[in-house]
Amino acid sequence: MDKNDEFIIQGLAGEKKLHGAVIINGAKNSALKAMAASILFDGPVILENVPDNSDIQTMISILEKMGAKINVKEKSFTSFPASPEPQRASKNSGGLILEIDATGINSTEIDPELATSMRASIVLTGSLMGRFGKVSFPAPGGCVIGARPIDLFLSGYGKMGATVKEENDCLHKISAIDGLKGAEITFSKISVGATETLMMAAVLAKGKTVLNNCAREPEIANVAEWLNVCGANIKGIGTPTIEVEGTNGKLLSFKESFVTIPDRIEAGSFLILGALCAKKLKIEKCQPKHMNTVVKLLVELGVNIKIEKDSIIVSASDFINSTLPRSIKTLEYPGFPTDLQPPLVVFLTQIKGQFSIRETIFEGRFKYVGDLIKMGANITTINSREIKIKGPTPLHELSENEELTAHDIRAGFALIVAALIGNGKFTINNVHLIDRGYEKIEERLKILGVEIERTDKAR
Repeated sequence: MDKNDEFIIQGLAGEKKLHGAVIINGAKNSALKAMAASILFDGPVILENVPDNSDIQTMISILEKMGAKINVKEKSFTSFPASPEPQRASKNSGGLILEIDATGINSTEIDPELATSMRASIVLTGSLMGRFGKVSFPAPGGCVIGARPIDLFLSGYGKMGATVKEENDCLHKISAIDGLKGAEITFSKISVGATETLMMAAVLAKGKTVLNNCAREPEIANVAEWLNVCGANIKGIGTPTIEVEGTNGKLLSFKESFVTIPDRIEAGSFLILGALCAKKLKIEKCQPKHMNTVVKLLVELGVNIKIEKDSIIVSASDFINSTLPRSIKTLEYPGFPTDLQPPLVVFLTQIKGQFSIRETIFEGRFKYVGDLIKMGANITTINSREIKIKGPTPLHELSENEELTAHDIRAGFALIVAALIGNGKFTINNVHLIDRGYEKIEERLKILGVEIERTDKAR
């Protein structure tokens, strides 16, 4: 990952000509949390189907700096060339295999520089507090998509008997001299990070912890079910109330490998890309049941979609005309995911009708809209959480020396889609952010027929 990297993309000018198949990687938002949970074990654990993106590499570096030992086994590639019947990959689809031994961790300080580059680093505080009763960490970073306060985490630790100190408006130190104690915690708003972090903290705590108003994302269930196999006692998985009976400090024992579920956001991203740009695209090794809301909406808008057991086929479609203004809003799972809002907006610029998008999760998620407007999209910003779209509008090449900017992972992918449906050649900068969530994206797109090159603007 190089911060000077750019993508240069030749647009398809509205042609639906991409063809082939893509295998969906494991969900980074599941694998990252399982990596953090490895600290709860009394020996090595094995994680399978782990995606090879920059966020995973960052988490590896954080764990190693604290003293963990990690062995990484490589994997092969995840796309099929365009052909009438795409060939099967003989070696792939298993992702990276990580063997993590956290027994040698000798520091409970999360590296400040690494942590501020990735929001998910805060989940480490749960397993560190559960095992060691103390942790030091900076305010976590990652994508610039609005305020992501950590008060839900801090207040939760306080209720479990910990003391929280803040230094220099950034560094946080949490300690529980006698270990964490079970408590009843009600989140003031639904939070994926707070749910999974305090769930992990409760696994080794003394007594019973009840978490109310929990997030229900399948990535949380993926990790919780594995922890139960290995000795945790977590009930209410996938519901708004999770109960954890703590082990009173007894570490978990490795029983079986953690297998990362397919990344529903990556699958949804390719689904939208395929709806706009593909003659026929097969999205393989996904879990369609995790994408019901997305699939339902696209079908309603006229996209040709065929659902199979673990794959989705999208083919060239004549989109319907939306005769009435339509409102769509992002919601916590199982609602429409905020991470697919940016590519959905690009999709809606190509539909005849009027749409409003209400972003209920992050108030800073519309930074990419300015670039779409420069390309010719008819989008009106109502406020930081709502936009209106009128389509269809062809997207055109920018003025000389103008570039598109990826402000975050998902907005970056949306700009790739916008460039592909556009007329002309487009340059996207900040692609290191796209690398955080989409492994080898340009190589996978090339196999499907996309003209895309990665360049270093510093050269």
